[in-house]
Amino acid sequence: MSSNTNAPVKHKSISYAKWGYLFISPFFVVYIFCSLVPLFSTFYSAFFEDYMDGLKHVGPTFVGFENFVTLFTPKSSGSIDIINYAGNTMIMWIMGAVPQIVFALLLAVIFTSERMKIKGQTFFKTVIYMPNLIMASAFAMLFFTLFSNVGPINQMLTANGGEIFEFFNNKWSARSIVAFINFLMWFGNTTILLMAGIMGIDQSLFEAASIDGATSVQVFFRITLPLLMPIIIYVVITALIGGLQMFDVPQIISSGKGSPNNTTKTLVMALNNYIGTSKNYGMAGTVSIVLFIITGVLSFVVFRTTEPKKEKKGGKK
Repeated sequence: MSSNTNAPVKHKSISYAKWGYLFISPFFVVYIFCSLVPLFSTFYSAFFEDYMDGLKHVGPTFVGFENFVTLFTPKSSGSIDIINYAGNTMIMWIMGAVPQIVFALLLAVIFTSERMKIKGQTFFKTVIYMPNLIMASAFAMLFFTLFSNVGPINQMLTANGGEIFEFFNNKWSARSIVAFINFLMWFGNTTILLMAGIMGIDQSLFEAASIDGATSVQVFFRITLPLLMPIIIYVVITALIGGLQMFDVPQIISSGKGSPNNTTKTLVMALNNYIGTSKNYGMAGTVSIVLFIITGVLSFVVFRTTEPKKEKKGGKK
């Protein structure tokens, strides 16, 4: 008879996966109850008539797409409020985001340049990031005080023989102030992200370009910019999402009215009016869905337009 003494001993394997699931379970619990459930509740509310009439609670009554029809019904003047608010939001975002990304990209290239070797980079990085740590409401109050009719800017204008300029009663000056505040708050954060992207590029590429006699402009457009494109796409999309949710700065600058003539009123300000003033949860849910769709569509457009084109077979693009 053959002996089984040399047969391999089978050990029971230990699975550690359950501990991993246990440790990450708090995140999923918080996400489900604090984000996912409110999200579905918002979509659900958009199809119901649900608001407060004084002390009386009307609804919830299922009305289908009636809230969407009401939201996009033109006024007697022919304009549609929600489209105007979306336009205001995009204009102020573009006015602040485009200079922000261009300026941040310029600073990121300068700080990471081996040729310039700027001293005290840690200090400068800290300084440019500091505005991001200050609350947006504090920035808004500061600029509201500076540009008010009795503020320092108008005092300098009148001291030199000029007249008081009502910055917050002019459409473009009010929008410019909102855009500049957003630019000032976020360009430091964008600079840090772009610097991290540039430092992640293989330095041998820059060395090879320098040996071949490439200029700084050629290095930027042929090496830095193409390899940095994924980070730029991320920065643009996150800035777009944040810009569409613009609320606190124009809310304080215009005292919640979107003045002058609702030209600084954003989508989230309109959403806040439905929640805070009329308690119309049905219309608030409708605005939320519109905001969600706009964000998704624009993010997809940005991603597809900035996506690097793949080369086809045969070497042709």
